[in-house]
Amino acid sequence: MSQTVISVEQLCKTYRLGQIGTGTLRNDLNVWWAKKTGKPNPMLKIGQIDYGNRSGETLWALRDINFQVEQGEALGIIGRNGAGKSTLLKILSRVTAPTSGCVKVKGRIASLLEVGTGFHPELTGRENIYLNGAILGMTKEEVSRKFDEIVTFAEIEKFMDTPVKRYSSGMYVRLAFAVAAYLDPEILVVDEVLAVGDAEFQRKCLGKMGDVAKEGRTVLFVSHNMAAVRMLCTKGILIEKGSIKIIDAPEAVISRYLSTAGNTELCKEWDEVNAPGDEAFRLLKFEILQKGKVVSNNVSSRLPLEVSVDCLIENPQSALQVGFELITMDGVRIFQSFHTDGKEQTRLTKGKHKLKCSIPAGLLNEGAYIIRPMAAIYFSRWILKTDSSYELRFHSTLDHSESQLWYSARQGVLAPLLHWDIL
Repeated sequence: MSQTVISVEQLCKTYRLGQIGTGTLRNDLNVWWAKKTGKPNPMLKIGQIDYGNRSGETLWALRDINFQVEQGEALGIIGRNGAGKSTLLKILSRVTAPTSGCVKVKGRIASLLEVGTGFHPELTGRENIYLNGAILGMTKEEVSRKFDEIVTFAEIEKFMDTPVKRYSSGMYVRLAFAVAAYLDPEILVVDEVLAVGDAEFQRKCLGKMGDVAKEGRTVLFVSHNMAAVRMLCTKGILIEKGSIKIIDAPEAVISRYLSTAGNTELCKEWDEVNAPGDEAFRLLKFEILQKGKVVSNNVSSRLPLEVSVDCLIENPQSALQVGFELITMDGVRIFQSFHTDGKEQTRLTKGKHKLKCSIPAGLLNEGAYIIRPMAAIYFSRWILKTDSSYELRFHSTLDHSESQLWYSARQGVLAPLLHWDIL
């Protein structure tokens, strides 16, 4: 019979925005006395807003949060930046207190919320392991039994007697995760901090969290890596603007998140007067489609993409090249494609034309890219090169996400699904 280890009821957390106070106790007392006696704020400069005599704006980081987590569950918490995910984990880990509501936790919690959480910078790595064990209520003998496993997993044997203030962020995370995972907490809470580590370390951590969940312990996992959430978690929660939108199986929650994360349709259209270009080529419409429908910013890599270009030719040019290019967010060009790439050299005649091109499924890895239309004559006189660019975010990298041995997106730009024969 399952047992509830985390129960959250009517949880709310608010923060006051803006500057609170003047910065010194003496000035705060002067402002308070002026308010008490009905006098103007003595610290107020000419033209400055009276922040000392007014209440600040309130931000609801979390509002009316309700859910339960059973023992042995792996709960994935997803949402956009600023949705309230990290605030929720901090409340569950007792790092911060809720404004209202009730949180009941049964069992020891090990939290990895940010780089260096729970570490004393002046202590060595060895001393911090024992310190964290003591915080979790473990004896020195219990920590000593796990010590070698922690050191082996973290792969920082040479630095165990070095103060952690001299560690890199990657070393911090390696040791912090090893401590959190191996000191036998009933509940393991992990924020997006694993993104600091390299790809191999992320794979090890996700594999270890999977083992922890299989051992009957509870895992709370916040991540933007949808493949990892899909493979690791047994239940998911989507948080938007401080409120829970859906609690369901990971696949359903991820699908809801991806369908709402990008709400900008990838279609731009101009009239003939304002269309970018010149008399040789004018761009009337540029759109990206899947299954014949215009897509939003988030597209599936499981399906082919169709690039559609509507154009107007007033002065036909035999050397006109119309196409598009795809580049990474850091400016690396992946490829360019033009309507003249094939054997048949089709010349665009005077009038309106619709050009279509298909990007095959499974070509691109998960991540964000920029796609933009291009037009040139002899590849020297560029008519159109930088206008009307789109941001594409690919998710669900084919069957790599379904592999039992791979939890995260592959490295590299391309992610082809190749066939292997075992002889």
